Amino acid sequence: MVSVAILGAAGGIGQPLSLLLKLNANVSKLHLYDIVNVPGVAADISHISTNAEVKSFLGAGQLNDAVTGIDLAIIPAGVPRKPGMTRDDLFKINAGIVKTLVEAIALNSPKAFIAVISNPVNSTVPIAAEVLKSKGVFDARRLFGVTSLDVVRASRFVRDLRPDVDAAALRVPVVGGHSGNTIVPLLSLASTPISLSLEETKDLTHRIQFGGDEVVKAKDGAGSATLSMAYAGARFADSLLRAMKGESVVEPTFIALAADPEGAKEFRELGAGSLEFFA
Repeated sequence: MVSVAILGAAGGIGQPLSLLLKLNANVSKLHLYDIVNVPGVAADISHISTNAEVKSFLGAGQLNDAVTGIDLAIIPAGVPRKPGMTRDDLFKINAGIVKTLVEAIALNSPKAFIAVISNPVNSTVPIAAEVLKSKGVFDARRLFGVTSLDVVRASRFVRDLRPDVDAAALRVPVVGGHSGNTIVPLLSLASTPISLSLEETKDLTHRIQFGGDEVVKAKDGAGSATLSMAYAGARFADSLLRAMKGESVVEPTFIALAADPEGAKEFRELGAGSLEFFA
């Protein structure tokens, strides 16, 4: 069984993500950390009739305890994107938050897997990598940027065009990064063949790349994608937990190419140059 810490558990993503991880049979201990409101979240979730033991950790003074003895840390902490905010604006705030959390993980559970949800993932994951390197505990095979929401959206948006497709079963590989044009859905490699016109492919690709804007606009200043992101994060966590048990699992994720030197060599021969991270 596995101990999981959710850092930012009282937030818009953190709460539903905590709920979904409490339902995961592979989780034996669930540590919920945040700087506000987390005792109530933990108390509420702890009443759910699954076997995972839930503990809350509140504030910077309890951060080290929150990440001691864990196997997996999931980081949704940070501010959400609001209308008019760029991912650069997000970076100025969230980079510092991620840095602090990863420093604590490096100190207390240096072998833990780390899944970063905090945006902009294209930048927060390299920040996490540099923190781990500075502490001498970086393992490229244990650090992930969670890009699963792009994959989830791709499956759902395909069904919007083709109602006969089972969105739950469909898998569309999405590579590149996790921001706008860096998101590249490989629609031609979907697990179920999909016939799309050129115009449909262009429109669908754009919608997958900028699906987050739909949610930001619809919430009218009240935040960004939280529920769908929590679902995607829980799905990625489940894939990782199953892989940790020895199951063969394929899931797109934003990683340091150092995790696969041979694969990185092929990428660079295709023209990636000095690219260090890719999904």
